[in-house]
Amino acid sequence: MPTDNHTIFYPLTYILTGIPSTEESHFWISIPFCLMYFVTLIGNSPLIFIILTERRLHEPMYLIVSMLATVDLLLSTTTVPKMLAVFWFRAGEISFVACLTQMFFIHVSFIAESAILLAMAFDRYIAICDPLRYAIILTKSVIGKIGLAVITRSFCIIFPLIFLVKQQKFCRTNLLPHNYCEHMAITRLACDDITVSAWYGIAMAILVIDIVLIAVSYGLILRAVFLLPSKDARLKALRTCGSHVCVILMFYVPAVFSSLAHQFGHIIPGYIVNLLANLYVLIPPMLNPIVYGVTTKEILKRVINVFYRCWSRSSVPS
Repeated sequence: MPTDNHTIFYPLTYILTGIPSTEESHFWISIPFCLMYFVTLIGNSPLIFIILTERRLHEPMYLIVSMLATVDLLLSTTTVPKMLAVFWFRAGEISFVACLTQMFFIHVSFIAESAILLAMAFDRYIAICDPLRYAIILTKSVIGKIGLAVITRSFCIIFPLIFLVKQQKFCRTNLLPHNYCEHMAITRLACDDITVSAWYGIAMAILVIDIVLIAVSYGLILRAVFLLPSKDARLKALRTCGSHVCVILMFYVPAVFSSLAHQFGHIIPGYIVNLLANLYVLIPPMLNPIVYGVTTKEILKRVINVFYRCWSRSSVPS
């Protein structure tokens, strides 16, 4: 594969190099990554299974939680196995098509998760501010349409990004200094003008981040909560929203720091940029099921019942 700065080529493969300047520590870095992925799998998979199979959990809030868990599994499974292959076996080679596919699913998952968090905020707003009409407004049909809208919006926003990357010419190297195929990491390897692609990525980040609408929803929720006459009712309402706020912070804080790190990459060491970029593909998928499993009594009760039944069957002598 050519690496000359003046030779234009279209890479058939990229080489993921992992986290720059930490090559000697890749094995030790892989251990927490592997553990976080394991927790993601054993947390989200039962959560999806229990919500889909338990008819009592076929309510709007729980169905939205199952959507979030599905997106978390997609995001982590798209990235972490290849990360571990790079760390453990130095198997960083990835075809150009596979790299674009991975980039597509990473960014689609990010946009979808943002939209699902907005749907959660809307769900809590209706539940607290207009509880008498909750069952009328948020029917199963409406939840299905929300899920379809999430998928459609994510695809429509990311597809042009894939098209822009495919139009770029590469003349520097096929070495990708990252753990996975991320838009800006690929774009920086291009030798032609990347202004359109870079500005589209920035505009996408600004327009897609639904944090403003989420903040408005929770502002209205807090106003409604503090107008409740009973202190117990206020505390109950705040506890109901507490898990959602934790999930929102876990998702947006690493994403914002990662975005800022990419924008100021010329003054921030590359390994810090990469570590920050790993946060939003590792931490939210790992912690989301823990937050919902511990703070939502219905889900926690169902999880305990399922594991108890499995343990009882396995302990019965044949």
